[in-house]
Amino acid sequence: MRQESTVWWIRYWNRAGQRVRESTFTENWQEAQKRLRDRLQARDGLFLEIVRKGESLGFGQWADFFLEKYSKPPIRTLKTHVANLRAIKHLKALFETRMLANVTADDIELYLQDRLRQRIRIKTRLGYKLGRLVKATTVHQEFRVLRRMLNVAVRKKLLPSNPCSGVEFPVTLKGLFRPHYVTWSEQQRIESKAPEHLRSVVCIITETGLRIYKELLSMKKEHVDLLNAKVLIADSKTPNGVAELALTEHAVRTFRNQMLLAGPGEYLFPSDLNADGHQKSIGTAWKLTLRRAGIPYFRIYDLRSTYATRLSAGGVADEWVTQLLRQGDAQVFKKYSQMKLQMQREALTKINRHANEMLESAAVTVPEFGNSGTILAQ
Repeated sequence: MRQESTVWWIRYWNRAGQRVRESTFTENWQEAQKRLRDRLQARDGLFLEIVRKGESLGFGQWADFFLEKYSKPPIRTLKTHVANLRAIKHLKALFETRMLANVTADDIELYLQDRLRQRIRIKTRLGYKLGRLVKATTVHQEFRVLRRMLNVAVRKKLLPSNPCSGVEFPVTLKGLFRPHYVTWSEQQRIESKAPEHLRSVVCIITETGLRIYKELLSMKKEHVDLLNAKVLIADSKTPNGVAELALTEHAVRTFRNQMLLAGPGEYLFPSDLNADGHQKSIGTAWKLTLRRAGIPYFRIYDLRSTYATRLSAGGVADEWVTQLLRQGDAQVFKKYSQMKLQMQREALTKINRHANEMLESAAVTVPEFGNSGTILAQ
């Protein structure tokens, strides 16, 4: 400690053999000791410079930089950028004054728990009033934005690791995105109540697993090769998504019908509002169709999960299902393929409770030159 100050200073040697002196910004002896230990650990772990960079950058500064450089089009779609703006507005309310390196897993967990207890604010002519609790899906979206933002910081060597990796979700968030498996009878009910273009969407996704907005609705007719039963995905969410995809006979018939329905334009799903554009959203038509079919609402994206589940239930190896989904990480397959209770029960009906007895009864006595021997069934 300097004589003219009550703040503790620390002194250590870096890996280059240089002597480093720096303030701990605290008058507490225990806190100063902890800071020294952290510095020595970072030095020995070869990420001391990364820690020091992160300590000089505020969370709010990094959030603004992330929005400007990694969120706007063409890096991300405008829809994603708007969602990022909305999420970071809430994140900055708590973390803006923090240094980037000082955000811990415990801080993030407390943030998630606090957000789940908050209520939405509804603007009225007389001011704001409190409404229902914030949805768990909203909180999860904010966490995903934070995780990606900090992943970029790790890649830029501003953080040694992402604190989000040590976060445990609150109970209300566990299993949040469990996909809905669409049974064949459900699909038939949906298609019977859907308008023609939506009927094509439902069939194509359950037969191909295409991403609806990024891959299917923006698809051009020139990318569909009915003669060779394949389609070209020219643009996708991930690099692995750009590929050629084989089609089933059912999918070929549906593509052919949709091309006739689409008319002379270049897009497979032309826009009703713009003659030169394509459909941007079918959310309203999807909700109305489910309501007419008498089926509780589920995300249309779950049709992609249904595709993966049907492949898995049909005996296709997990590695091939991952390739057909065009995913780079095989772990993502677990998110899409969910063996539902009904399918498990169908499998359990095949249990043979007399299997052991059958093996015993399969023992055959064979006479051999006057002697008897027993050959057990293998």
